[in-house]
Amino acid sequence: MNPLYLFSIIIVLFLLAGIRIVYEYKRALKFRFGKYVRTLQPGFRWIVPLVETIQVVDVRVITINIVSQEVMTEDNVPCSIDGVVFFKISDPEKAVLEVEEYNFAITQLAQAALRDVCGKVELDTILSKREEMGKNIKSIVETETHHWGIEIIDVKIKDIQIPENMRRMMANQS
Repeated sequence: MNPLYLFSIIIVLFLLAGIRIVYEYKRALKFRFGKYVRTLQPGFRWIVPLVETIQVVDVRVITINIVSQEVMTEDNVPCSIDGVVFFKISDPEKAVLEVEEYNFAITQLAQAALRDVCGKVELDTILSKREEMGKNIKSIVETETHHWGIEIIDVKIKDIQIPENMRRMMANQS
């Protein structure tokens, strides 16, 4: 086999190994020997194989459920509250380099904020002012995540479960 032919095949394979496609709704962070180089925009991109790597970040609105949290309200009523957080990566570089596992970090912040906000008000306020409660949780989470390059779009309280005996008492009052 001709050495020139073999060398040509190796060069072609090397060039093909570096081809990357970045979709419109994603950004790719390029690292050279583990050091951040730049953010690649959507389109056909080429990296140097074995020297450079990429980490892809989705820049669409992402939804995370806040799992049901047991909360003791200010008037000592135990309730179970869950919600949802809508967020978007505004700065992919910061989102990857400033915090490990931003999805997990946002989930933990949202859970803690939900417990804090709902624990400081009475059950009646939680039931009647869900929107306001969501905005309070959003502002707390947004304060923490802003320097991570993450924009909190909205926080919604989905469901509030109160003990069965409390539901009966409330129904009897109506």
